[in-house]
Amino acid sequence: MARTRKRLGDILIELGLLTEEDLQGTLDAKTSDQKLGDALVQRGLITEQQLIETLEVQLGIPHVTLFQYPFDPKLFNVVPKDFAKRKSLVPLRAEGDRLFIAMTDPTDFITIDDLRLTTGFQIEPAIASREDILKTIAKYYEEESYDDMLEEMPQSTAEEENLDDIDGPIVRLVNQILSNAVSLKASDVHFDPQESRILVRYRIDGTLRTEKILPKSMQQMVTARIKILANLDITENRIPQDGRIKTTVDLRAIDLRVSSLPTVFGEKIVMRILDLGANLTDIDKLGFNELNMKRFLREIDKPNGIVLISGPTGSGKSSTLYAALNKLNSEEVNIITVEDPVEYQLEGINQIQVNSNVGLTFAAGLRSILRQDPDIVMVGEIRDKETADISIRASLTGHLVLSTIHTNDSIASITRLMDMGIEPFLVTASLNAVVAQRLIRRVCRDCRETQAATLREQEIFEKRGLTIDVVARGTGCPRCNMSGYRGRMAIHEVLVVDEDIKTIINRGGTAAEIREVAVKNNTIFLIDDGLLKVKEGLTTTEEVLRVAMTD
Repeated sequence: MARTRKRLGDILIELGLLTEEDLQGTLDAKTSDQKLGDALVQRGLITEQQLIETLEVQLGIPHVTLFQYPFDPKLFNVVPKDFAKRKSLVPLRAEGDRLFIAMTDPTDFITIDDLRLTTGFQIEPAIASREDILKTIAKYYEEESYDDMLEEMPQSTAEEENLDDIDGPIVRLVNQILSNAVSLKASDVHFDPQESRILVRYRIDGTLRTEKILPKSMQQMVTARIKILANLDITENRIPQDGRIKTTVDLRAIDLRVSSLPTVFGEKIVMRILDLGANLTDIDKLGFNELNMKRFLREIDKPNGIVLISGPTGSGKSSTLYAALNKLNSEEVNIITVEDPVEYQLEGINQIQVNSNVGLTFAAGLRSILRQDPDIVMVGEIRDKETADISIRASLTGHLVLSTIHTNDSIASITRLMDMGIEPFLVTASLNAVVAQRLIRRVCRDCRETQAATLREQEIFEKRGLTIDVVARGTGCPRCNMSGYRGRMAIHEVLVVDEDIKTIINRGGTAAEIREVAVKNNTIFLIDDGLLKVKEGLTTTEEVLRVAMTD
């Protein structure tokens, strides 16, 4: 009698990894062509490692970790790179007439048959994570082609090389660097010129790491190729330039912001990767504490006033603004933004790109917006007194204004506005709330272990009126590149400007006085929100102290 295979959802529930409600919610929400496992991972209900281990139980097919696996380089010629990338698989080893293959979906029998016919081997599948497979393809297939590119590289200058030839070595090299960056979920790619070489570095989860070292002879051609893609002037290398590239990498729409900067060893290029397919518009996924979320939603629901998001560059301010706009976006309201640059295009919202070359600054754009009958206005950044003045005027005439400001915390944002020359009575009349924000790394869910809190950690928590017994730390695994961290989350500080704070501002009170009132109002400061996330096992004390100050 044939053995009935247990369903994936039932096994996950039996193992205690999933509830009936989560399973049913995922089944209702997923698309018809999406596999249940992928949908559960996408919603963050299970990790990819948990899915692989469950599939191993369900299918009776072993799983394999590709980190430091002893691959046979000859087999990479047996399975073509394009096929491996398209089908998410890599060859592991050959034994006699059997070829062992690591796949994300070992039930894809059509692909297994294709491989059997094209290679002549009997195929033995094993399960591996998509990320492991993509990293392996990037490391082994791409490294081989990288060596070929160096051999093909002409001994010519950038002007002589055809940089538009899609089969040319320079074009393939730049495409490969971008493809790898997207596969590894990098936020930025740095091309750092040095005296005798070029470093290619990726920023992953907020940390830079060197990915490739290119010979100095390639610098001019690589720089020229990127400039051509970004519509920059390839003959000008004495002044900074900014541009954009819209492209598709591995079937995903990607927007790249390109910045070139002259240095003593040539032009340094930084490319910021904006994944247009990423889900950035759901306010529930920003990691707000329950009290902070309630306060933030209440302030953005007000018909007028200013809500500021503060934090340094790269702290996720734009994501929070876009999520707020998406929440407010409806047929009944007219939302207009003025940004530099427009990072993500939102349907139903009128977005203006700042262009200082033709006089379209934040202030000029904002003046024009106010003649367009807006209900909600988003200003990319308040940089100067003129922009601040017009934003305040807009909020006092019945508009809700959302913007960002570069300060260390929420209270410093109030003093920054006054330092710009804004009168205290105008600040109190217009400012509803300030949200300070930072990004911290998450503990990797695959290698997460609980440990007893150290004495130092207990002291830090005690100072903030909290207690801690156990903390979570990542021991390091292939999926997090042995760092113990994977992905990032935000910590927030929502300062609501109430009557008591307005009184302090109007009489020229100090930041310490404002802080006292904020404490009485149960404001959750950045350090507190971070430590609460440590208690939940989401991050570590070290990560919180890296971005938030203790008293």
